[in-house]
Amino acid sequence: MKRLFFAALISLNALACTEDGTGGFFPENDWSIPESFQGGLSQEQFNKVIDQYEAIYAPKIKEEGGVLSVDRGWSNGTVNASAQRFGSTYKVNMYGGLARHPEITEDGFALVLCHEIGHHIGGAPKVGGFRGMLMKWASNEGQSDYFASLKCLREGMKNEDNQAVVANMNVPALVKNNCDSVYANADESAMCQRIAMAGASVSNLFAAMSKKDQAKFETPSKDVVRKTDDAHPHFQCRLDTYFQGALCDRPLDEALSQKDATTGTCHPSNGDKVGLRPLCWYKP
Repeated sequence: MKRLFFAALISLNALACTEDGTGGFFPENDWSIPESFQGGLSQEQFNKVIDQYEAIYAPKIKEEGGVLSVDRGWSNGTVNASAQRFGSTYKVNMYGGLARHPEITEDGFALVLCHEIGHHIGGAPKVGGFRGMLMKWASNEGQSDYFASLKCLREGMKNEDNQAVVANMNVPALVKNNCDSVYANADESAMCQRIAMAGASVSNLFAAMSKKDQAKFETPSKDVVRKTDDAHPHFQCRLDTYFQGALCDRPLDEALSQKDATTGTCHPSNGDKVGLRPLCWYKP
């Protein structure tokens, strides 16, 4: 069987948002999946997901004075995605190589798209330090992950039959039990489970890229940072973030703040115990 892609990880801490867009959602890699490869999503599915979320977020970004521009690089074999800002243009780059990877589901692809949109409007904490002087517009990596499951995927899934979708998934008991404990409404619990499984799709790709064991819902990270980390959290920490975002029951229409990390989120200062940003990247 012809080898279709190659992994050569350069840096596990590369920022996903760089001014020139060279950084990505995944660690830097030289994987490439050509358009001829039959796997993952079809071009129709690729465009359908982007159409759905572009229709939701283009008007929201317009209200902020920006223009959402999604570059649909279906023919590009890059297994990644990225965000850039050019004045009032909020650009997101989505590549066909990512969509064609066998581990990526439609929901997993939507999560990546939501993460990149999140860099633009995902709220605080923003990228800090030296890079923050150049990139003060960008929500940091962990926050973009949190926004993706807390807000963005919910916007896309809120009018869908989530119970029917989840019925065809192999959802771990821990995920179902936790979602049921937070959401009494069956469809809201199903949406929570569906978002968590989108995170699992992406985590499975992380594992393939790193050639390490998969992150698991049953083994959350025990790491505790001394200060909020703007870079990519490690793979387990990112899965934990997706899951906690899904478990945060803040109203969907409760806006996030670009300055205050407690607004519109589950946070210890609000008395919340569930749905918190994981301490493996976030310092309350």
